[in-house]
Amino acid sequence: MLTSRLPGRVEPYKLAAHAEHLEGLVALGDLPRLAEEIGAQQGEARVWLDFAIDAQGRRVIRGHLEAELQLPCRRCLSPLAELVESDFLLGMVTSDALAADLPSTHEPVLVENEQLNLLAVVEDELILSLPQVVYHDEAECAVSRDQLTSGAGADSSDSPSESPFDVLKRLKGKT
Repeated sequence: MLTSRLPGRVEPYKLAAHAEHLEGLVALGDLPRLAEEIGAQQGEARVWLDFAIDAQGRRVIRGHLEAELQLPCRRCLSPLAELVESDFLLGMVTSDALAADLPSTHEPVLVENEQLNLLAVVEDELILSLPQVVYHDEAECAVSRDQLTSGAGADSSDSPSESPFDVLKRLKGKT
């Protein structure tokens, strides 16, 4: 069980040179961009990071993260606990031009002044891992299926609808 905090900033090139492994917790309340996306969160994300130099000499970070987030249900907007997990492979770069040279299997991570903000990396991965839509099961949701219908289709009349061409004839005055 993880109990230690992940450092906020690291020197990734040194960690990669020594093939270091970091693991720890990140407080979800310390991630403001995540809060903008899905609302304020409590709890912690669990993060495992392996720094290395691959066979082509690229400095990389292999990582895994897990967090239980309270996401808004798209029907009733009340919170729904959802486990979010992500496995990722990051290639360390110092410029956007170098990022273009990375293979498609690697996501670029910008290292500035030989420092890497790990909290920003974790926050980015959490945001990228968010599910597009989240719903409660119908039996558990505060909004029923009947409440979701607009009512437009329910009020169908017995007479057939008027042809759009008849409407155009009338508008042109050729009735």
